[in-house]
Amino acid sequence: MPTALTIRKVDGKPGKVYYPLARVALPAPNPGPNDLVIAVSAAALNHRDLFIRQHLYPGVTFGVPLLADGCGTVTSTGGSTSAKKWLGKRVILNPGTGWESDLYGPENQYGYAIMGGTKLNPVGTATETVVIAEGEVEEAPRHLEDVEAAALPLTGLTGWRALVTKSGAAEKGKNILVTGIGGGVALMVLLFGVAMGANVYVTSGSDEKLRKAKALGAKGGVNYKEQGWEKKLLSQVEGERRTFDAIIDGAGGDAVDKGVKLLKAGGVIVQYGMTLSPKMTWSMQAVLKNVELRGSTMGSRKEFADMVQFVRDKQLRPIISKVARGLGNMPAIEDLFDEIKNGSHFEPKMVSQAVYALGITLAGAAGAAALVTIAAAVSKVTGYGWPAPGRNRYQPEPAQANYMRDVVDRNVADMRAALGRRARY
Repeated sequence: MPTALTIRKVDGKPGKVYYPLARVALPAPNPGPNDLVIAVSAAALNHRDLFIRQHLYPGVTFGVPLLADGCGTVTSTGGSTSAKKWLGKRVILNPGTGWESDLYGPENQYGYAIMGGTKLNPVGTATETVVIAEGEVEEAPRHLEDVEAAALPLTGLTGWRALVTKSGAAEKGKNILVTGIGGGVALMVLLFGVAMGANVYVTSGSDEKLRKAKALGAKGGVNYKEQGWEKKLLSQVEGERRTFDAIIDGAGGDAVDKGVKLLKAGGVIVQYGMTLSPKMTWSMQAVLKNVELRGSTMGSRKEFADMVQFVRDKQLRPIISKVARGLGNMPAIEDLFDEIKNGSHFEPKMVSQAVYALGITLAGAAGAAALVTIAAAVSKVTGYGWPAPGRNRYQPEPAQANYMRDVVDRNVADMRAALGRRARY
């Protein structure tokens, strides 16, 4: 029987508890007519998996395999003609379900369900074998290794929607500011924007990260710890119009106050996360300048397909910084979680990665059973975390931990109210 990586329940309050990892046996695959059985060769570990272990994520459960990103080979299928066409192909998995193509949000009445570790979706990729509907995969770009392909879905999809669908500035010659160039989503936006011919500028609290970002194609950048960094940034913008068409931001905080000084009239702020605070201020100055604030999270099945095709066409290549081999290699996998928890994978020595990723490898389908590879890539996932100034990004202060617990409680309460007795919590 295939095995999987899950969490084991222990007593503790959200934000204080840290659920231990457990390797469990799963039933033999039993695909439906339109399902695929995939031998997983790479699975991505993201920050949401850390928050699941800390019970700071809605719908945490203890029987569903962890992780939402994955790459593998289709080894068998259900009986439908459409499913059989995938046999033998190397694929990457759409990290969530319930959202097909609507530009505004998920069509499913239950909302968007990300894979891995929760009651919302029974599928996770930290397993030797996964069964998934044939409509939820894309053929992996041939130029990518398995570990690279596994680093792509979550951060790639989130960055793609923020830039392409929401910003209105995903084209040659547009001026785009990407804040916090140390996170995986921010970096994917940088790569996408540069490949599209946009003029991408960045901010960071690290001069080394700025240097590395420029090596990846950023036109310029400033350290947001410097006094008056907005003026310095505008002085770097080339051309007569020294303003930005769009800002892609995952922190929140004073993004609107700063954005008003940087954006053109009618410019757009795309908010894919709020790591600094649950609230943002909105000013009359922003109203008078016709600034638009647009929320963005993850993306649809169509956007996922479009993103993967763009990566294929432009030959974009995520780079893995660390790989732990073996699904049962608990010490190495715990090291990956520690890297996220301690924020060390955002240190300058890793900033050159095209995806801020740590890795695990899982067992290959054919041959080397002893070296089953789970390549687990670890990238920042939009909207989670709270980097207080001067603190480790993922060591929250007590008040901030309380805030995250409150957010989780409110989210669950809101979902229950919306779904009534059909809510799956």
